[in-house]
Amino acid sequence: QVQLVESGGGLVQAGGSLRLSCAASTSAFIIDRMGWYRQAPGKQREMVANSYSEGDTDYADSVRGRFTISRDNGKNTIYLQMNSLKLEDTAVYFCHAKLGFDVWGQGTQVTVSS
Repeated sequence: QVQLVESGGGLVQAGGSLRLSCAASTSAFIIDRMGWYRQAPGKQREMVANSYSEGDTDYADSVRGRFTISRDNGKNTIYLQMNSLKLEDTAVYFCHAKLGFDVWGQGTQVTVSS
């Protein structure tokens, strides 16, 4: 069973930066699609960014230009560099992998303060 372990959340002031990491528990095969979702209190979980093994990426409009997703295929690890953070970026960030079924990490809290 593949597990995802996130790290890198925390508290940051508006305008600051954070970097999230997510490592899958296997490197026996390359996971084609890995990405980040987030869920703010009282809101639905939403896609933030996706990374595909061949290099494609996609982003939510709200983060495009501020966030960058990258990956290490050999380690099935993805990263999310978050710059120019805004108050509305506050949420629990979840790592996601698509393996024919969905695999989710436990989530990491990102809090942006004024």
